[in-house]
Amino acid sequence: MRDERLREIAGRLAGVSGVVAVVLGGSRARGTHRPDSDYDLGLYYRGPLAVGDLRALALEMTGEPTEVTEPGGWGPWVDGGGWLTVDGRRVDWIYRDLDRVHRVWHDCRAGRYEIGIQPGHPLGFYSHAYAGEVALCKVLADGSGELAALRAETAEYPPALREALVQGLWEAGFSLMTAGYGAVGEDPVYAAGALFRAIGVACHALHAADGAWLINEKGMVAATGRLPSAPDGFAERAQALLASVGGTREEITRTVAAAERLLADVRAVCGG
Repeated sequence: MRDERLREIAGRLAGVSGVVAVVLGGSRARGTHRPDSDYDLGLYYRGPLAVGDLRALALEMTGEPTEVTEPGGWGPWVDGGGWLTVDGRRVDWIYRDLDRVHRVWHDCRAGRYEIGIQPGHPLGFYSHAYAGEVALCKVLADGSGELAALRAETAEYPPALREALVQGLWEAGFSLMTAGYGAVGEDPVYAAGALFRAIGVACHALHAADGAWLINEKGMVAATGRLPSAPDGFAERAQALLASVGGTREEITRTVAAAERLLADVRAVCGG
């Protein structure tokens, strides 16, 4: 889809009551997309959102009825939106409550974050993803300049958030301890869940240590492996852990031991 077409769509969306700014997010904003990747358009809104107008606009653009949700329609953190096909390409509209984004950014600078349950996020939704999304987006429509100003602020990773996420590595160690229970009980599903949690926490800590935003579990291991400070072979070692957890007590025990060695290398990189 050409940039001119994207900006045209963004301009139409920005004209809907309640919409403050529209951005391009996801892999296409970061330049890591595949040819078939979706176009993720973030709709930053404040106050009542004219969902009826959005539905009418979706019908006009797609030529067919398209579900566009009320705010909160997709869960507590991924606020809602719509999945559209425009000009033969997948275009997703994703709501973001701009006042809530500002509050999260305030928390980030104070070294606070939270992890919420959200469909589609098996690791949980890390609240600082809101700030990371702004930092990594491309602003398409922003009449007031508010989103552009916030994007400039989020370009610098907050030191207090870095410290908090690195300190959060304790949870990775705890998860590996619980993965050991999966070995004793020959319960590979439980062990795999604990291992996934430990790896995810380590990915967030390593990104924070390098001052890099991590906004999604999808591709997080590969992205972490590309970080300047990542332990040698991090991505390959982490992928191997979950690719072959094992089924017997001995097999799962070996996997957990390999995970403990990887976590020790992560702690060394992060400074403790």
